[in-house]
Amino acid sequence: MFVGITNTPRDYAWGSRTAIAEVLGREASGGPEAEQWLGAHPGWPSTVTDATPALAGQKLDAVLAEHPELLGGRPRLPFLMKVLAADSPLSLQVHPDPEQARAGFAREQEAGVPLDAEERNYKDDSAKPELILALSPVFEALAGFQHVSLARMLFAELIVGASGEDRAVLSAFAEELTAGHPQETASLGSSADVTQEGMPVTGDTVPHHSGEGNALAAVVERLLRRGDDVDRLVAAVTRSAPNVGANSSFSREFETVAALAEAYPGDPGIVISLLMNRVSLRQGQALALTAGTLHAYLSGVGIEVMTASDNVLRGGLTPKHVDVDELLRVVRFEAEPVPLVLPETPVEGETLWRPQGDDFVLAQIGVGEAAAVHGYTLTGPESVTVPLTGPAVVLLLTGGVAVSGTKDAVSLARGEAVFASPDEGALTISGSGIAFMATTP
Repeated sequence: MFVGITNTPRDYAWGSRTAIAEVLGREASGGPEAEQWLGAHPGWPSTVTDATPALAGQKLDAVLAEHPELLGGRPRLPFLMKVLAADSPLSLQVHPDPEQARAGFAREQEAGVPLDAEERNYKDDSAKPELILALSPVFEALAGFQHVSLARMLFAELIVGASGEDRAVLSAFAEELTAGHPQETASLGSSADVTQEGMPVTGDTVPHHSGEGNALAAVVERLLRRGDDVDRLVAAVTRSAPNVGANSSFSREFETVAALAEAYPGDPGIVISLLMNRVSLRQGQALALTAGTLHAYLSGVGIEVMTASDNVLRGGLTPKHVDVDELLRVVRFEAEPVPLVLPETPVEGETLWRPQGDDFVLAQIGVGEAAAVHGYTLTGPESVTVPLTGPAVVLLLTGGVAVSGTKDAVSLARGEAVFASPDEGALTISGSGIAFMATTP
């Protein structure tokens, strides 16, 4: 069965006022439009359109609850698809793994913390892995930690651009990054010799990560707990970054400092950003964010797919609640490469991004000629057939296509979306356009 769906964009302040409307081919609302949600998440479920008259006007989560056969035996739609458009930086954040989510949700339920309370961390008992695919020519982000050695090199350049007291403050922080790291590495062994499952916590619990991870954890904890010394450091970084020349190998990082300082003046996340991987996704590149990876989207337009969870632990660059202790338990304090997801091409016309895990995949399907998204074009076959192993959501970004299954068929115009039940067996998309499909592996 096919169910036409739509939604009203989330109006978060960081959202673009024009980008989502441009991508979907409609007029802008006049306010910020940050995320267009396509799915059955109870916090902002999609609405059934007139394309499905018998169900029109109902919320998708209610429809699926009343007709569970549309999920093919699953208890709920396991993923959420979004069009995301960031004009200014989102918060530094991290998501829990399944065990942390279950334990955290149960703990807060037992404590009687209301689900809508500002201090609530766990809104449900699910993990929240994510994948973001760049639609705009560039999508800017922070994702995971870089090696401490690179952070020390970065601060060495920053010190050159500093003067007076700022130079002394930055030099002391650079020494703090250096101090303990070789010693801890010697005492703990290489990162391959220790578990990366444990997370740093306050109190008597011993964190379980490498020497470099311990150095990162100690520095980040001090920054998040703030104090006059941290305020001086943030101010020194903010003042000194513009003085570093454009030829610096860390010019993007220093430009990010200026952007973050404008959006969130005095926030310790400004300094934390310099410990992280600075990522510029090109159009068509995808980033996977697994449990424990500290990250922040900075700017750009993308297609995002995630598990249907709302568990977010924030770590700065936000006016919202920051639970430092819980954040430190969940963040994975290990240097790691940028977690890019390489595309696959199962058949002509289909490009597939398959992150680790069995939660979801994202496919781009291009058929016909000269379909365009943000200036990029492709010429695809007349039709593409994609097998279904579970429910799917299909969004058409350009052109017009027909979507046919083994039982039903539907036509999509630009900006329209449809939910497909797994009993359709396989979807054949024909016509001319570019569609994105979120489904299960």
